Amino acid sequence: MNAALPTSDATDPAIARSALPDGGKRTAAEVSAAHFDQLLSQLQYLDPASIAQVTEAWRYADMAHTGQWRSSGDPYITHPIAVTGICANWKLDAPALMAALLHDSMEDCGITKDDLTERFGEAVAKLVDGLTKLDKLQFNTREENQAESFRKMLLAMARDVRVILIKLADRTHNMRTMGDMPRSKWGRISSETLEIYAPIAHRLGLNQTYRELQDLAFRHLHPWRYDTLDKAIAKSRARRRDLVQRVQGEIDSAFARMGIHARLMGRESTLYSLYQKMIRHNLTFAQVTDIYGFRIVVPTVIDCYTALGVLHQLYKPVPSKFKDHIAIAKNNGYQSLHTTLVGPSGVSVEFQIRTEQMHIVAEAGVAAHWLYKAQAGEDAHLNTKWLQSLLDIQNENSDATEFWDHVKVDLFPDSIYVFTPKSKILAMPRGATVVDFAYAIHSNIGNHVTAALVNGEYVALRTELKSGDVVEVITSDDATPNPAWLGFVKTGRARSKIRHHLKNTAQSESVELGEKLLNQSLRQAGIATTPDGSEANQALWDEVLRKTGSRSRAELMADIGMGRRISSLVASHILAQLSNHGQRPDALLLTQSRFTAKEDKLSQGTVVLDSPSTASIRYAPCCRPVPGDPIVGYLGHGDGLVVHHAGCANAKRLQAKDAERFIAVEWGEESQQHLFESGIVVTIKNSKGVLARVAGELSALNVDIRHVDMDDEAAMETTDLRFIISVHNLDQLDSALRNLRRIPTVVRAVRIFPQD
Repeated sequence: MNAALPTSDATDPAIARSALPDGGKRTAAEVSAAHFDQLLSQLQYLDPASIAQVTEAWRYADMAHTGQWRSSGDPYITHPIAVTGICANWKLDAPALMAALLHDSMEDCGITKDDLTERFGEAVAKLVDGLTKLDKLQFNTREENQAESFRKMLLAMARDVRVILIKLADRTHNMRTMGDMPRSKWGRISSETLEIYAPIAHRLGLNQTYRELQDLAFRHLHPWRYDTLDKAIAKSRARRRDLVQRVQGEIDSAFARMGIHARLMGRESTLYSLYQKMIRHNLTFAQVTDIYGFRIVVPTVIDCYTALGVLHQLYKPVPSKFKDHIAIAKNNGYQSLHTTLVGPSGVSVEFQIRTEQMHIVAEAGVAAHWLYKAQAGEDAHLNTKWLQSLLDIQNENSDATEFWDHVKVDLFPDSIYVFTPKSKILAMPRGATVVDFAYAIHSNIGNHVTAALVNGEYVALRTELKSGDVVEVITSDDATPNPAWLGFVKTGRARSKIRHHLKNTAQSESVELGEKLLNQSLRQAGIATTPDGSEANQALWDEVLRKTGSRSRAELMADIGMGRRISSLVASHILAQLSNHGQRPDALLLTQSRFTAKEDKLSQGTVVLDSPSTASIRYAPCCRPVPGDPIVGYLGHGDGLVVHHAGCANAKRLQAKDAERFIAVEWGEESQQHLFESGIVVTIKNSKGVLARVAGELSALNVDIRHVDMDDEAAMETTDLRFIISVHNLDQLDSALRNLRRIPTVVRAVRIFPQD
């Protein structure tokens, strides 16, 4: 049984109602039929059965939108028909066209997804449902709202690219008819188009749509500037008509002599790109030379290079203005030869040379999947890598703002092209580093990169790459991502992979530490071990999780390990549940705990430190403890375990106000196998070579210098040198300080501690 078609009020405030549609000249039904007849003329690429399905969708949408009107006074159905027409230009399949006709039916007419599934099938219903969710999104200046909306859109697009194609068609038609909307909306919608939709169109290779959206947004954001440039272009076009005709005639003749079958098309810079060029380079309109150009479409790739040779014989090429995007395609699949030549009268003219297939991909990008099918059955290039990378980033980032931070840099790429040692080409955004390159190859390579060679020479991992660089990555199984990498990586993929790894590492380490701390608190309360997560203890843990507000046992343990929860309080919840089940504290264990607590209230369950800083345990930068120092552990609020020197003034202040957050820690036997940082200050008499003498003494003791800083007091008799050094233990540190004091020019050498 088919669902009824409700006719509710339109929710879009841009929709108006009129008793006399179309100025009273035609009825709404006549207007709808006339617009759909025009659409039918574009659907000849479909088979009769598909056309019948599209026609049925139009009838359904026409009935659903009965009584709804656009601000222009036209029946609202004219908008879905126009959107479908844009999709038909891309030769989208019948389900996509049906979804385009029905894209507002769920939002404005009260029709459900089940209604559409019953009438048109699940595929169409899913597309309309995805579009309806996108239509509900409202981008605004609040970063978190924009981020969440943007994430929803990209996920819908990644699941089915037809969703975003229909959405882009919808936005294009809305921009074309924005003059009918209240002027108060122009700024917000145009800015949103420039910041979100135009970049997505560009990233998907929809260059024609990309240029149109940019120009329409520019027209409504800056009407006066748009009109001024438009008039200037019109005057320039009239002045250069003879020049363009002359160039076209000379090229046609040259190609005819060589037997090259070519289609020559004039190309003019868009107003927005012209405006951006003037702003970016601080130019006047008269100073912009590359307003006009030509596209040359030839049958084969070989013809592209032959045509290039003919052009270079005909006109002189401009040095450094040649780009081969056929051999090295852009990320969005764009391919063409670009060359700028000095034409008649010394005017520079840009030429783009491509095949018919390349031209289709250049204009339609991902939509070329429907526009073009090679005879061999292969589809034209689809920009699926970027869509897949969006899903990868989403899977690793639950936070919408973080997701937005990762992705927005990829929306505005200025690509460079670098090579692997095996000559594989990778396109990367300008400013990308060696670490970005490693993650672009594979996440496992990025996670274990330790060094790299660029053009055969060792470079730092933060080195920015240039087009043409040959990059060889060196990895080690023991290497892991460094948090400092987040300060220089450029790609969203690298950033999300690094953060994902750091979060996972911190989570597992925090869970382990949390379990140890909770076990310590329970032992002090007379419970030998923490109840495990078996089915027998499920009810106990459910109640504990409810009281603590945690979603899982692992999350609770991680919160304890990171200091977000106090282990003694969680232990009291567990103790209460055990008591309800008849389990009492062990009297002997309780007496033992109390006895040892008198000797050392923190001795039970001491945390043993065997390694340098990790995700959940770090050493306080204020006092920089090293093995051999007396130490205390502080569970910061969400910072994990922070280890201080027992004499640190900062630790004493924290202990005075937050004593319950301090736990017992001690150095493990393996700790001295690692290096720990410590700060020292060396006061020297200003003399030639004294810094080299101090550094040499430290090096002789196998002490690594991590950082050195000195006062700008060259005219003073003495100055302070502040070092961050790495040592294995306190004995090595003390030995280094003693040896430094023996240097005649050293006045004093002491360790740095925070003062009270």
